[in-house]
Formats: sequence, structure tokens, C-alpha cells
Amino acid sequence: MDLFTSLAQKITGKDQTIVFPEGTEPRIVGAAVRLAADGLVKPIILGATDKVQAVAKDLQADLSGVQVLDPVTYPAADKQAMLDALVERRKGKNTPEQAAKMLEDENYFGTMLVYMGKADGMVSGAVHATGDTVRPALQIIKTKPGSHRISGAFIMQKGDERYVFADCAINIDPDADTLAEIATQSAHTAKIFDIDPKVAMLSFSTKGSAKGDMVTKVQEATAKAQAAAPDLAIDGEMQFDAAFVEKVGLQKAPGSKVAGHANVFVFPELQSGNIGYKIAQRFGGFEAVGPILQGLNKPVSDLSRGASEEDVYKVAIITAAQGLA
Repeated sequence: MDLFTSLAQKITGKDQTIVFPEGTEPRIVGAAVRLAADGLVKPIILGATDKVQAVAKDLQADLSGVQVLDPVTYPAADKQAMLDALVERRKGKNTPEQAAKMLEDENYFGTMLVYMGKADGMVSGAVHATGDTVRPALQIIKTKPGSHRISGAFIMQKGDERYVFADCAINIDPDADTLAEIATQSAHTAKIFDIDPKVAMLSFSTKGSAKGDMVTKVQEATAKAQAAAPDLAIDGEMQFDAAFVEKVGLQKAPGSKVAGHANVFVFPELQSGNIGYKIAQRFGGFEAVGPILQGLNKPVSDLSRGASEEDVYKVAIITAAQGLA
């Protein structure tokens, strides 16, 4: 079954509410209207009502299934409750005056809607940089219990093939602890997308075939991930061919439950992860869906600023599915 057909079935009827802070962006409005019309999520668009309506008119789109919420005219009592919650959440790091200023930023406002349970997830980034989306999420929603950091994964799909690549978006040079956490986070993400995770910790070495600090880091990360999640199939360190090609896996890592069968690939640092997913996308013809932010208490998704309306539509579906996981 197609990935998004499967996810759509999961979220239909679950009334997941997704907030879109960039309410005057045509790609956002178009996707939100489609999501509502298809009965997949209940969209909240942030922005001045007249401006959002003007965008919808230009698109000839029907906003009847979409809630348009203007932060400027948000009811005073609700805004005060949001302000109090933000000040408390920041635990003395921001004054009430600073918090009020923060809430003028639509990403902070949208993040607070998620934090306070008025929305199940947030999708932003069509016109904002990654930091503008991620920073409020880290400050307010924070990481899941037991998690210490977030990471970014891509679902790579082509036909019946479906894989997880991580981290391709967030951690520039993760240490062994971070790599181990990325591995377990990515396995959890794989399950959301109906992938039975077999996690390969990638390196230029397979089972000690090469030496060096970079190899040692992946070896340590593998041991930490295996200890943290003994129920998961995680193995490494291994080269990509050993992880992916059964014949090579049998030669280089005999006895491994992952070698030759991996479907979740954890890269040793961001540079190789970013290069790897783009090679698969451009040379291999895979669709790269993401980045999917992993490790947050509640789902927040960061769009590429080059995202199309279709991308926004799909990322919202993913975000709603994460909210049910």
C-alpha cells in the first residue's frame, strides 16, 4: 500500500488538529483546505482573517472546514492563560513582558497551542528558517521523557521500497550517546510508517575492518543503542553495502540480523546523512519525505522553504500520524 494511503487510513476519523502558523502563504492555505476537504485533519491557520480569506479567494479555495485564528484578536482571557503558561514553562528564563513579545511570533503562538493541548501538532517552515520552527518547540514542548535531543529523519520511498535515513537535518557531529538515541528514535519512526525496523549503524568500516576515532564512535553508539533497546534489531558498525546487500552482509558480518536486510540507516554525522539522502533522491529516484523531527514530546514538523503545496499536505499527514503514535 502507498505510504500516504496507509497513513491517511490511520488518521481518518481521529480528529487530529494541526496548526499552521504561516496562514497567509498560499501553499499553506491550499494544503489546509485540501486536508479539511479530505477529512484527514482539522486545520488551524494562524493569521489576520481578512488576509487569509484574501489568499483563499485568490486560490478559489473554500475555507469552511478550516479554523482561522488571528493571534491579535485572540480572546484576552485565553491570551492571558497562554502567557501565564509560557512564563511558567520557561521557569524564570523570560519575564512576562518578554513572553508577551514572544507570543507575537506566530511560531511561538502555534507552539503554545500544541503545548496547551489546543492542537495535536504543528507544521511550519514554508517561509521560516528551521531554527524559527525548532527553537520554540525545544523551549516549550521539549523532548520526550528519556530523550535528551531531537534528530531529523527522512522516509525514502520508491515503489514498494521504504527506508528511514537519519540524522539528515539536525545534529552536525553527534557523539556516541547522541547516535545511539538517533538509532532508537529512528526505529520508532519506522514503526509509524509500517516498517519493521532493522537498524544499521553506518561507517566506512564493518565489524572492525578499519580503525580510527570515527569508527570507535559508531562502535560505542551501537553498543549503547543495543543496551538501551535490546528488543530492537540494531547492529554496526557496518558499511552501506554490508547493511543493504544480503550477499555482502553474509561475507562481512556473518550472523548479523541486520546486515543485508537493513531498512533504517543511521549515518555517523550530518554531512554524510545529508549527502546520502540526496544521492538516493537524485541518482536513485527515491522520494525523500521529511525532515521528520524525532524526539519531541509532541509533533512539530519543519518544512523546506521550497516546499510545494503537495509537500505541505503530506507533511501534515505525517505530523498527524506522529500524534497518534
